[in-house]
Amino acid sequence: MSEARINSISNEQGTGGPTISGITTFSGTNYFVPPVGNTAQRPDNPQKGSIRFNTDTKHLEYYKGDTLGWVEVEASNEELNGGYRGVFGMRAEPSITDSIDYITISTAGNAQDFGNSTDSRYTYSTCASATRGFMAGGAFSLVDTIDYITFSQTGNAIDFGNLTQSRWVMCQGCASSTRGLFAGGLDPGPSTTYNIIDYITMASTGNANDFGDLVGTRRMGSACQSTTRGVWSGGYTPSSTNVIEYVTIATTGNTSDFGDMSYNFRDGGGTSNSTRGIWFGGSNPGVNTISYITIASTGNALDFGDLDNLLANGGAASSPTRAVYGGGLAPGNKNNIEYIEIPTTGNALDFGDLVAAGHNLQAFSNGHGGL
Repeated sequence: MSEARINSISNEQGTGGPTISGITTFSGTNYFVPPVGNTAQRPDNPQKGSIRFNTDTKHLEYYKGDTLGWVEVEASNEELNGGYRGVFGMRAEPSITDSIDYITISTAGNAQDFGNSTDSRYTYSTCASATRGFMAGGAFSLVDTIDYITFSQTGNAIDFGNLTQSRWVMCQGCASSTRGLFAGGLDPGPSTTYNIIDYITMASTGNANDFGDLVGTRRMGSACQSTTRGVWSGGYTPSSTNVIEYVTIATTGNTSDFGDMSYNFRDGGGTSNSTRGIWFGGSNPGVNTISYITIASTGNALDFGDLDNLLANGGAASSPTRAVYGGGLAPGNKNNIEYIEIPTTGNALDFGDLVAAGHNLQAFSNGHGGL
């Protein structure tokens, strides 16, 4: 067997190398270094299967084709062990329940029973790590409870701790891989709407701590996240608003202005991969609009497409490539789940059905953009 030792090979222009055909074996015991660059440096016309390391997301990524675009190769093995899970929490059916459903986001089909929360409630807030999902606050009777579930096993939720303030009709939560944030909400007793942002350390248990404040008091807003930013959009202040604001999750402090939605947005669903935030439906009495933002930048939301059969008061969750939205009012309780492919734009498609129709539910996953 012959052996050649060459430091580098390139074409005459220095813009590429040779094409190696057939079966190629790399026998080194150290490592293989793929191309490295940020998101803006992605090649314009890559071949399917092209692989590179993205310095913005800190993940390997490969090119899946013109429609799906670049897809992250996750560090976890959830995709290999059955897929990322989307979990839909308690809801009004119209009676308020403690039931929890789940789906496998990479497939399509009907939801299955996961277990039950510690009590029956709705209009709560959610966030998740790669292993745990959290449901905070809400009301049948007003609570400051934070529950959690473990994604890898089905069963009932367990008590985690308490919010800094009991409240319901909260904004959706957001999270990084370590820290979860809950924002806004209402105490109907003194009729107080809050601008509070709480945070928890998701790997532990214990009570929430003060993080900072939203731009203004609000409730019923939606959220998304990247590995560094948490972003909230819309809400009710007491009129619907189109404001988008963000924080850096690793720090504490108040939100900063991000941009605006194209309409006054409340009661919708928010989710994301690590680069793009998605907002589903919302408003009052409800719209079928899907909007998106690029989380690393600031600016106004853009049109993504339309929902098919859903409007407002549903729950949203995501994997690195797919976002799902389920339940809500359109009008009347809905059990539909719809999905989109996040790297593209276009209208939502049918995914399946929830175990039971309902509204004012939230959803979360172990594959969202903050992980």
